[in-house]
Amino acid sequence: MDIPLKIQEIKQKLDIKGLEQKLARLQQESQDPKLWQDEEKAKKTLQELSHTQDTLDKINSLEKDSENLISLSELGKSQDDQSLTEEINILQEKLVKKIKDLELQTFLSGKHDLLGAIISIHSGQGGTEAMDWAAMLQRMYQRFFDLKGWKWQQVSESPGEEAGIKSAEILVNAPYAYGYLKGEAGTHRLVRLSPFNADSLRQTSFAGVEVTPIIEESVLADIKAEDLDIEFFRSGGPGGQNVNKLSTAVRLKHKPTGTVVECQTQRTQEQNRKIAMQVLASKLEKLEEEKREKELEKIKGEHKVPGWGQQIRSYVLHPYKQVKDHRTKVESKDPDAVLNGSLDIFIEAELSAKLK
Repeated sequence: MDIPLKIQEIKQKLDIKGLEQKLARLQQESQDPKLWQDEEKAKKTLQELSHTQDTLDKINSLEKDSENLISLSELGKSQDDQSLTEEINILQEKLVKKIKDLELQTFLSGKHDLLGAIISIHSGQGGTEAMDWAAMLQRMYQRFFDLKGWKWQQVSESPGEEAGIKSAEILVNAPYAYGYLKGEAGTHRLVRLSPFNADSLRQTSFAGVEVTPIIEESVLADIKAEDLDIEFFRSGGPGGQNVNKLSTAVRLKHKPTGTVVECQTQRTQEQNRKIAMQVLASKLEKLEEEKREKELEKIKGEHKVPGWGQQIRSYVLHPYKQVKDHRTKVESKDPDAVLNGSLDIFIEAELSAKLK
């Protein structure tokens, strides 16, 4: 890899001058005392400011590391020093990894890629087995978010009768979360010896994952009050001393589409209602996107097998150990690590495949 050339290509794609101008504008806006009169706008401004500064810092860091690598390489040519050679190799490996990470970001240019994401997990057919698998997936994504340092919060969770969950929703507040995670949508398959069967028979379970972007506050105004049925009920999950005592949980039904969402993890009705509205707006936007895609398919004459999701990945724990992505053919022989959040190889492979 020609590192200096690759850095210049990334700078061109990111439009460094444009980012510097954007940073100056955001810094000026953030110093305006009137900004906090609109709390949502203020949060968005500060988030954009932080993300823009972080991107520019990454580029500056890459350039400094590249200069150091060139200097060390020149020094290495004049000296036969094994420790210096090892230092050069280590620096080069780290630099290539940083370049690849930033390069992925440059290609996340979809309409909603920069936004946070809402992950919805649903157990498939298979009763208790499938519900337990859905809970395993939920934990896998939570561990992945923690490893990434992403802020997330549980929005809702419907527990299974005996074990696991019927469904759950997680809100992820991190730049580019939707861009990175949208490829996780689909059906996830688990093969293992059943822990719920006295004979320990091999069992195949399915769970579905949906990924939608967190829509901006301005879009919420487009949802008409008369189109909503709002129900308050007692929360069954964490949330403090009011849980199971007061009806703080909120369930919304969008009558025109039949879409139902709920939030039960916050302490007050207002907090739960606000998050539920965000989730609803996200799902309605996704429905509109799917409508547009179907219209395009009709025009193109394409046909896809109907269903709520395609099987995208298999997690096999018995009779052998393997996780395989059926789209990119990427495999891991360590399913335990994957189920503990090591998803980067699959997510990055899917992103790279779409860019080719």
